[in-house]
Amino acid sequence: MLTIYDTTGHSLLRHNETAPITADTVWFDLVNPTKEEDNHVERLLGISVPTRAEMREIEASSRFYQENGASYMTGFLVHNIDPQTLGSSTLTFILTGNALVTVRYADHKAFPDFLSRIERGDASCKSGAAIMIGIIETLVERQADLIVEIQDRVDKLAQGIFELKQRRTRDTKLEALLKGTGTQGDIVARVTESATSLERVLHFMKNTAQERNCEGKIFQRIDTVDRDLLSLSEHRRFLSDRISFLLNATLGLISNEQNQIIKLFSVMAVMLMPPTLVASIYGMNFRHMPELEWVQGYPLALCLMFLSALIPFVYFRHKGWL
Repeated sequence: MLTIYDTTGHSLLRHNETAPITADTVWFDLVNPTKEEDNHVERLLGISVPTRAEMREIEASSRFYQENGASYMTGFLVHNIDPQTLGSSTLTFILTGNALVTVRYADHKAFPDFLSRIERGDASCKSGAAIMIGIIETLVERQADLIVEIQDRVDKLAQGIFELKQRRTRDTKLEALLKGTGTQGDIVARVTESATSLERVLHFMKNTAQERNCEGKIFQRIDTVDRDLLSLSEHRRFLSDRISFLLNATLGLISNEQNQIIKLFSVMAVMLMPPTLVASIYGMNFRHMPELEWVQGYPLALCLMFLSALIPFVYFRHKGWL
């Protein structure tokens, strides 16, 4: 889908498809574009729109470069902060003249959020560079929201891991908590990768803005976003360290529970050895065994087996092994 926007200086209006492109046409937004839409933008702006395969290339020369007077910047970004639908995809910014072209193959919620900011007058849309930094600001805000959500989930996981309960529910079993902690660790890793990619886009944009002699406010906003990313990196590092600690703690608790089970079986085996010995002795088929003729032999043998099991049990309880 191709959406074209014209600027009025304070807001964005959808461009009339039948009207020619003017100097006020500042944004071409391509979402899952068809080949025809790619060709249409290429004819209008005289640039080459990268394909999905080209956007996924990881070498820096394929993600940040200039061609025919246009600057290309591709970032790897997470989208949809809900953990059940968290995804990642590439997003390409193309600055050409006074216009911005965005190419994406996922529905980033940051884009409608950015348009809402423009409607409220909280973001500038006078040029392609202003729109680009506005989108990056919104992406950083959504990453901050995701980090806050991860912190809340990690707090809940920590509470479930370290609560001392006799019985654990299905949701608080250590295996479930281990899986949940690992999931949050994977999300933090993907957010870190996204933030690193966004930092590279921001630095390349700053160099591009210097070459294009953009207004000073653009550089101020770039520096502000750069500081925000730096502060978020500290939160991500803290979260990553805490999740690693919780993973180790959960594995330790699982190992401890397994050791407790093994210890219980070992103690039970030791407790049952004396009664087994008594039963084995009187289970032998020798002809001359005086106790076999006793009237009280059977109850005495039972009492002897019971006492031989009770004495180790009391001893183990006294030692704290049970």
